[in-house]
Amino acid sequence: MQFTTQELGSMLNGTVEGDPLVSVNQLAKIEEAQAGSLSFLANPKYEQYLYTTGASVVIVNNDQALTAPVSAALIRVPNAYSAITVLLEKYNTLKLNKSGIEQPSFIHPSVKIGENAYIGAFAYIGPNVKLGNDCKIYPNCYIADDVIIGNNVTLFPGVKVYFDCLIGNNVIIHSGTIIGADGFGFAPVGDGTYSKISQIGNVIIEDDVEIGSNTTVDRATMGSTIIRRGVKLDNLIQVAHNVEIGANTVIAAQTGISGSTKIGENCIIGGQVGVVGHITIAKGSQIQAQSGVSRSITEEGKKWMGSPAFPYSDHMRSQIVINRLPALEKKINELEKLIAEMRKDVH
Repeated sequence: MQFTTQELGSMLNGTVEGDPLVSVNQLAKIEEAQAGSLSFLANPKYEQYLYTTGASVVIVNNDQALTAPVSAALIRVPNAYSAITVLLEKYNTLKLNKSGIEQPSFIHPSVKIGENAYIGAFAYIGPNVKLGNDCKIYPNCYIADDVIIGNNVTLFPGVKVYFDCLIGNNVIIHSGTIIGADGFGFAPVGDGTYSKISQIGNVIIEDDVEIGSNTTVDRATMGSTIIRRGVKLDNLIQVAHNVEIGANTVIAAQTGISGSTKIGENCIIGGQVGVVGHITIAKGSQIQAQSGVSRSITEEGKKWMGSPAFPYSDHMRSQIVINRLPALEKKINELEKLIAEMRKDVH
């Protein structure tokens, strides 16, 4: 994909300075860019590279002053960072612009497929599945019976969606993720073994959700495991059966959420957080990385840290005390020695 400076300027409603016909075919950091690259300057601490970069074209802010000659063509825009995000999105859209049905793939005759679909080789789509418009199902995906998928959904290679699950519009699910596997349900038997409890519910993923690679969202025992609108899940996350994650909550990698826990909307949960089952986490909670949440959080908009997790400010004060323990121990030892000497003098 190749664009001229003039084409990029028109795309971004920017002002071109320099050769309008110079072309670029890749994006690069300003300090690493070579000829044929497009770069940008948004952070003033990188301004030095504007005068040494090998980039052919650089996007800068309208108010960017020049203190030395610049070899690259410039595109001036109100906000260089916003402009480059627009271009990244356009680039990604072009890169992922696929359509048609590749062979070999299996699509059951009862499947209903919307307009402008892409179905990659070796995909399996089972009976009574419904795919909306503009869906992209990459190679080696598995979509089981009676799954319903909305418009503009992308399932990257190797995604598995078990039966009866529902996926809304504008959802992205990355490679290796499994939606709707059995929840971890077993009943102890008198002889010390465990009897499996059938998991007959499903998973509901609402609109505008993105789920990273190798994440698992288990189906409910009964009812639904629910991922609400706008949720963003990182890679390698475990969401257990009957969990509900509130709208616009973001969760970082390696977090595990146990069964039947309800997480409020607009929460931020760091990496490697562990959450026990059957509790609630209040709206707007922020839980720091590697925390262990062992009881319900009822106060909205608070920060939590530690294992077991407790209020962030209390945790930080405790850390200060912990850091002072060696000095406190030394003082105690000195006091004990002094008291012992005083007792000797008395006797």
